[in-house]
Amino acid sequence: MVGAKLVRSPGLTGDHVRTLLAAAEGDRERICQPEILARVNLPPAAREFLLRPDREALAADLEWLRTSGARLLLWGDADYPQPLAAIAGAPAAIYVTGNAAALSMPQLAMVGARRASPLGRAIARELAGALAQAGLTITSGLAAGIDAASHEGALGAGGHTVAVLGAGLDRIYPAENAGLAARIQAAGALVSEFPPGTRPQRRHFPRRNRIISGLALGTLVVEAAQRSGSLITADRALEQGREVFAVPGSIRSPLSWGCHRLIREGAHLVEGAPDVLAEIQFNFINQRLRSTGRGGREGRGAPPAGGAPLDKEYEMLLDALGFEPATIDALMARSGLSGESIASMLLILELEGRIAPYPGGLYGRLSK
Repeated sequence: MVGAKLVRSPGLTGDHVRTLLAAAEGDRERICQPEILARVNLPPAAREFLLRPDREALAADLEWLRTSGARLLLWGDADYPQPLAAIAGAPAAIYVTGNAAALSMPQLAMVGARRASPLGRAIARELAGALAQAGLTITSGLAAGIDAASHEGALGAGGHTVAVLGAGLDRIYPAENAGLAARIQAAGALVSEFPPGTRPQRRHFPRRNRIISGLALGTLVVEAAQRSGSLITADRALEQGREVFAVPGSIRSPLSWGCHRLIREGAHLVEGAPDVLAEIQFNFINQRLRSTGRGGREGRGAPPAGGAPLDKEYEMLLDALGFEPATIDALMARSGLSGESIASMLLILELEGRIAPYPGGLYGRLSK
């Protein structure tokens, strides 16, 4: 009941919850008691709601929680994601369906134009797939265009993905992405700070965007016009002390101008997944892959870093590569490995400085 009250309290943030918990000496069941509320500086509307809550709405929220299997994570709970808890104005509580543990995995936010070009969607899918195989959870907003393509890329690579909604979790928006939302829930999580029954409204989406960036180590923008909402997400990421990345495009395309502005202002230019991984604590992520056996090769760990010996399949791939640049198709024919496994292994080998990409989709060995 406490968390449901806090979600519905206008203007309440994680900072207020921290103060309430301190006043209640850590007892979350006491934080809505009048004597505790009297000792804490809260937004007037939030204080009014906590003293005189809408009990009918709260009863409906609790019933939805019971029947949907969703969870409500209060700021300060062990399962509330720490990167999000650290930002200014973090949500007082969030609703989650799916696997709440996905929120504590290393994440990269990917956002961009709703009316994306076919090339932009293809680039988003490709990047999301490669980054998911490297161990990052891909976080976005379920919108049409780049958001949906990013979720799909992560799912297609067998990775995890998180969607943050600007409405209640029982109000999937846009409706045409309901099937995608169900797949995301099965391979990650859906998140919202809005209680069930909340319809999508324009003013909700800037609030959603701060959660998308707040969950992640960095934000990657793929196609954005000069006034794109994706730039709001990038601005929030900068304010939160997170990395910002952008994919460049044609100078004649309005969908490139927002990305070019970000790059001029200091965002990392991205031509491939290694450009992202090099900047966001990849050593930590790679260590996690070795310990869990993830990374696009079911049941197998990533190779040791540095100059350590490679495992058998990596040696097989390097032998197949030989000393002349080759395509992934050629490597599949020579090694018998799947295209997904080869793409993942090439990414790791490139990060270790053992191979390099060449024009025309070719890869070549480097002396080591």
